[in-house]
Amino acid sequence: MIIKSIKASDTWKIRHEVMWPDQPLEFVQLEEDEFGLHFGVFIDEKLISIVSCFISDDEMQFRKLATLPEYQGQGIASELLKHIFELACKKNLKRIWCNARSGKKSFYEKLGMKDTFQTFSKAGQEFTIMEICF
Repeated sequence: MIIKSIKASDTWKIRHEVMWPDQPLEFVQLEEDEFGLHFGVFIDEKLISIVSCFISDDEMQFRKLATLPEYQGQGIASELLKHIFELACKKNLKRIWCNARSGKKSFYEKLGMKDTFQTFSKAGQEFTIMEICF
């Protein structure tokens, strides 16, 4: 397993397939993608997991964390998040946050993130804002 920087456009296929398969591909393309940092996990040179990070002032939001279904449950996304948490520490950021699907809340809690209990809906999905502060 290798984690490395990738282009925003490299994330779109996995974002679409894993997160919003019933939406058009454009639904997963973010206006701010060109300003983000994007990371991917590769196994045997195949991109299998992605995340996009957006830094503003002393905090970072990560978005569109996704792992191909056949690789889920193996700790890959956890390793990817640990990688970006380390990046945040190196950049002396104070807070990392995300809009987590409510059903995935326990995954983020295992990594030390806390629920802020700020919730919302998007395209029929329920989300809660999770954060970790340093």
